[in-house]
Formats: sequence, structure tokens, C-alpha cells
Amino acid sequence: MKLFKCLFGVLVLLACAVTAQSHRKQPLSSQQPQQLKGPPSEIPFEKCQVEDDDKIQCGTPEISAEQCEYINCCFNEQQCYYGNAVTLQCTRDGQFVVVLARRATLPNVDVNSVTLLETDDPSCRPAGETAAFVIFQFPVTACGTTVKEDDRYVEYQNHMSSSFEVGVGPGGSITRDSHFELLFQCRYSSAGVQALVLEVDDVPPPKPAAHAGPLRVELRLGSGRCYSKGCVTEEAAYGSFYAPGDYPLTKVLREPVYVEVRLLERTDPNIVLTLEHCWATASPDPLSQPHWDLLFDGCPYDEDRFLTTVVPVDDASGLLYPSHYKRFIIRMFAFVDPNTFIPQRDTVFIHCATAVCYPTSTSSCERPCRRERRAAAVAAATEVSSNRRAVVSSQEVVVQEPSVSSNT
Repeated sequence: MKLFKCLFGVLVLLACAVTAQSHRKQPLSSQQPQQLKGPPSEIPFEKCQVEDDDKIQCGTPEISAEQCEYINCCFNEQQCYYGNAVTLQCTRDGQFVVVLARRATLPNVDVNSVTLLETDDPSCRPAGETAAFVIFQFPVTACGTTVKEDDRYVEYQNHMSSSFEVGVGPGGSITRDSHFELLFQCRYSSAGVQALVLEVDDVPPPKPAAHAGPLRVELRLGSGRCYSKGCVTEEAAYGSFYAPGDYPLTKVLREPVYVEVRLLERTDPNIVLTLEHCWATASPDPLSQPHWDLLFDGCPYDEDRFLTTVVPVDDASGLLYPSHYKRFIIRMFAFVDPNTFIPQRDTVFIHCATAVCYPTSTSSCERPCRRERRAAAVAAATEVSSNRRAVVSSQEVVVQEPSVSSNT
């Protein structure tokens, strides 16, 4: 599988505070913050849950709790610090300050991959970065900023985006990385300074669809969750399943998707359900392009960096006929255009070519996944007639755009 780094993103826009500040880990210019009119909005609890080692000071050391909240930062009685969000600030001496937290998006954005439009100028590179945050501070006239003037204000606009990794396979291209793009503005007027961002709504997903196989084989997705200490996530996930009315499902990139394929209306304990091939497409048609392989001969597609996890189903599962079930876990991804590497398909359908196998003295129907033994195992497998084969498909799973925590 070939890997590429690409640029693309989802736009978000937020209303932010106006200030100038200094950072504990990366000193920047310092000025007194300008107070805003009206009370500050309530700060989400999760936003302020930042590890002590990751905290970066927001504002001057003597800033009060009220001033800290006015500039959209967090206060813990000892320090004003940036939270797990995207914080945009405009200083009165004409500087953009953008502080991006890794946990601002779900899945988490790779803060080290975020860049401005213009990268040649050293001032356009991060002023500071940690494992949890990246900080940009640059003049509002630099780094590709566009300027717009009218009778009321002067508006400076710029934007940043993150790169992401694309996997290219023989049947299509996918990504599991979060894509981030921020369009931001500073407006200067006689009344003060204003920081703005614009949010673009997602395109509505298409109507749900599914393709049924000719045999009584069902593919369903686990919905169970852990609610108690000591709970095993995989076991809980297969404790319940999404109903037809739950589709289309929405999943974020890299979120686990728990897949189960099972035989229906069979009571012979000797037969074994096998998965000859499992793959995903962007449409309900199993033969459509693009597609992405998940399993071959019941084994993970080894050209994928995020290997499919095969979950054993045995007597400990509590199922009446464990050999009638197959389970595996994939990490959610999105299809991308093979030429531009821009994510274009926000739907995923999972398909499996299944077969019913009868064990013999020379074959248990369970195929080992080590390369050197796979060919021999396939050759020894019991011959299965065409009426004991079926292709079964999931209903629609929609790739959810990354949710962004921002200061409003």
C-alpha cells in the first residue's frame, strides 16, 4: 500500500476573544487584554481538562479569573491556560494568535501537520509546539493574509489546514486521518477588535441502502458499550447490535466498527462459516469502485496500516453454534479521490463473500493467517458448492466530519 501526505480540511468558524498574551513554554509579545462587552459564555468542563505538563499560559501571569474567561481560556485558581479547543486571538498591535489543541477534533488532529497558506517565511511557522498544542503568532499582514476595507472596519483573513495520510490500494484510496481547516479573521474598527471564524455545514448523507445475499447469512454491526469497571470492550460490543432503524450510522475516522457475520436458520453444529473475502465500497453495490479490502481468506489485508482485527468466536462466547459466526473489527475510514487524494465519499458499505465449509480429517476449515501456511491451508479446504456461497452486505455507515471544540 502506497502512502501519501495530502492537504484538505473541514471549515469551522468561531467567535473569539481579543487579547495579547505571553506563553509559559514559548514567550510571545505581551499587552494588556482588551475587555469585551457582556458576560463570558460558560466554558465546557472537558475543554479545561488539560494535563499539568501540557498547560500553556494564556495572558499575563497576573491575569484575573474574569479576564481569563473573557479571552476564552481556562483558570484553575493558580494559572490561566489554553483549553482543549481552537483559540483565536487578535492583539491590539496587529498580531494573529491561533492556539490549536490536539484534542480539539475527534479523531484528534496531528498538530504537527497544521500549516498556514504560506510556509516560506519563518514567522509563518509555529511559534511554539508541544505534544498537545501548536501555537501560531504572526502579523496580520503576513503569511498570505488577505485584506478587506470598508467604512466600518479593516478585515484581515487567513486560513490553516492539516495534512493527512492516504493509503492507495489496487481498488481504491482511503484515509483514517482527521482533516482540519480553519478560516479566521481579525477585524479592526474604531470600536475595538473582533476575532471571527465561519462554519460550513456538512453535505447531507444519501438515503440508506443495503444489498442482500442469496443465502441466509447476515452481516450486522455491534452497538454494545462498556458501562462498568473491568468490562471488556470487544465482548460488550457484540452484546447488542444496531437495528435497521438505526441506519445510516455515523462514525468518526479511526473509530472501531464491530462487524459480525452469522449463518441463519442452520442447526448443524458441524458446519463452519468462512469468510473468503471482505471489502468495503462507497456504494451499496459490492462490485462498485472504489473498494478497499479488509480480509482475504479470513485473514487481515496486510497492505493496510490499520490491520483488520479478527475476533475469535469459541465456546466461551455463549453462542449455541459458535462455528456459525465470524467477527472482526475495522477502523473507520473515508474513500478519497485517487487523483487528487481529496476525501469525496462519505459513505461506506461492508461486504463479505461467505461460504459454508464441512470439516474433514485433513482440514478444520479454519485457515491460519501466517503467509507460509496460508497457501497449504487453502488447498486443503473442503470443496464448497456454489449454493453454499453468498455475498452479504451491511447497511450504510456514514463518515462523520470531525467535531471541533472551539471557543464561542
